[in-house]
Amino acid sequence: MASLLIPLLGRVAAKAGDALVAELLRAWGLDKARRKLERHLAAVQCVLLDADAKSRTNPAVRHWVKDLKTAAYQADDVLDGFRYEALRRRAAQIRPSSTAHKMLSYFTVNSPVVFRLSMSKKMKNCLDMIDELVVEMNNFHFLQHADAPSIVHPQTHSHVDELEVVGRQDEKERVVKILLHHSRNNNSDNNVMVLPIVGMGGIGKTTLAQLVHNDQRVVHHFELVLWVCISDRFVIEEIIRSIIEVATMTKCDSTKMEALRKQLGEVLGRRRYLIILDDVWNEDRQKWDDMRSLLCSHAGSGSAIIVTSRSDQVASIMGTLPPRQISLLDEDQSWELFHRNTFGRGVEKQEELILTAKNIVHKCKGLPLAIKTMAALLLSKHHNQWLAVLDSDVWKNGILATGIVPALQLSYDHLSSEEKICFSFCAIFPKDSPMDKDMLIQLWIANDFIASETRGQEIFDVLVWRCFLQLDVDIGENWLSEFRDEFIHRTTCKMHDLMHDLADFVSGNDCFILQESSLSQKIVQGSTYATSLQHEVRHLSLDHVSTYTVAAMEEIIAPRPARY
Repeated sequence: MASLLIPLLGRVAAKAGDALVAELLRAWGLDKARRKLERHLAAVQCVLLDADAKSRTNPAVRHWVKDLKTAAYQADDVLDGFRYEALRRRAAQIRPSSTAHKMLSYFTVNSPVVFRLSMSKKMKNCLDMIDELVVEMNNFHFLQHADAPSIVHPQTHSHVDELEVVGRQDEKERVVKILLHHSRNNNSDNNVMVLPIVGMGGIGKTTLAQLVHNDQRVVHHFELVLWVCISDRFVIEEIIRSIIEVATMTKCDSTKMEALRKQLGEVLGRRRYLIILDDVWNEDRQKWDDMRSLLCSHAGSGSAIIVTSRSDQVASIMGTLPPRQISLLDEDQSWELFHRNTFGRGVEKQEELILTAKNIVHKCKGLPLAIKTMAALLLSKHHNQWLAVLDSDVWKNGILATGIVPALQLSYDHLSSEEKICFSFCAIFPKDSPMDKDMLIQLWIANDFIASETRGQEIFDVLVWRCFLQLDVDIGENWLSEFRDEFIHRTTCKMHDLMHDLADFVSGNDCFILQESSLSQKIVQGSTYATSLQHEVRHLSLDHVSTYTVAAMEEIIAPRPARY
C-alpha cells in the first residue's frame, strides 16, 4: 500500500542526501545521478497520499505503487552499498593496518574498478526505473500535497435484534448493573460517570452498547437515553448538534457555539441522561475535557455516558470507571452464531457439512464479525465450495473483503506511517507465536523503520492500545522450562489471527514465512510465484525448516539477500 512507501521513500531520500554518500558519488562522477534521484524522490513523496487514495479503486495505480516500492527498495540497497563503501574507505584512512581494515577489505570486491563499475551500473538501472515511474506518475495527474485519504466510517444506530445476538447477555447484565449502581449512588449534578467499552474491530462493542441502550431497566431509570455515532471526526459543535437532533428528532441548523450551548442546555435540562457515544477515536484529552464540561454543566444527578472505542488510550482519557474489555466468543458461542446464520436460514444439515463448518468457524478465532461474514458468504454455496473456503487464504483471495478487511483496515488507516510499517512488519512472525517487545523494537530499529527505542516504545504502546497487539500474560506451556524464567520477566505479545492476516495483507510480499508446507515446496521447486517472491521479499522468516538443505535455502533467496 502506498502509505507504507512514505517512510520508505523518506529513508531513501535521507540516504541519497547523506554527506558520505554524496562525497563518494562526486568522486565517482555520479553526483548528477544522485541529485536527480533526490528530485524524483521529492516529487513522488508529494503525491503519495493521493496515490494511496486512488490505489484502492484503480488497479493501474495499484500496479504503479507496487513497481514504485520495488524501485525504492532497489535504490535503498544501492545507496546502502555506496554508504558501506564510503565507511570502509574512512575506516581504512583512520587505521590502515588495523584488524578492522582487514575485515572490511574482506567484504569488498577485489578489484575497486570492478566494484565501482558494478555499483555505477546498479545506480543507472535504478534511476532508469524511477525515471519511467515518474513519467507514468505524471499521466495519473495525482494531486500534490493532498490530504490523507478520507476514512469512511459506517454510521451506527441504536436498534438491535436481541434474538440475533449470541454470547453478550452476561456482559450486558454486568454493564447494566454497573450503570444503575453508580447512577443511583451518584448525587452530584456535575459528576457524570463515563464507562468505556473497548475491543478490536468487529468484536461487538456496538452490539453490546445497543443491548444496553434498549434494556427496559435502563430506559425506565434514565429520563433521557440518546445514541450518537462519533467516528473519527471529534468536532464538539458537530457532536452537540447530533445530541440536539437525536433528542428533538428535528434538524439543528445552528452553527455558532453559543447558540448550540444554549440549545444543549434546553434539551438536557438537568435531567438524568444516558448518552452513548459510539465509535470514538479521539485521543486528544483537551477536546474531551471541553466536551465533558459542556455535558456536565447540563447533567442531572446520576447521569452517565457510555463510550465505545477500539483504543485503550481513548478509554484512559475519557473513562471515570474501568473499561469493559469485550471478550472473543468461545467455541460454543461461535458455533451457535454461525449455526443461526447458516443452518438456521435454510442450509440443509449434512454431517460432512457440519464438520467443515466447524473447522471454518475455528479459523474465525471467536470474532463475531468474521463468523457472520463467513456465514453470509457460505449461505448459498455447496459443500465443495465450503471446502475451498476452508483451504484458502481468506485475505489474499478476497473472501472476507466485503466485511473483515474494511472493519479491521479502518483501525489500520488511523495509524501514522511509522506505526503502519511497524505493524505490517509483524507479519514476519508465525501465527500464535509470542513476540518479545524489546526484540521487536530492536528489529524495527535495525530495519530503519524508526530511529530510537523511545519511539519504538511509543509505537508498541499504540499498537497495544488499539488492539493490534495483545499483551501475552502467559508465555505458554510449549516453552522449555530453562527459558521460562528469562521470558517471564519480559514483555511479550501476540496477534489475533485476523490481525496477523491484516498485517500480511497490507505488507504485500514484503514479509514471508518459509515453512514446511506445500507453498514452500513450490518455492523450492522454482514456481512462478517463487520467482516473484524472490524479487519482492524483504523480510524472510524461517519456521521449522529443518528438512531444507543449505543449497535449497540459497536457491530460495539467491536473487537478492532478504533482510531477516
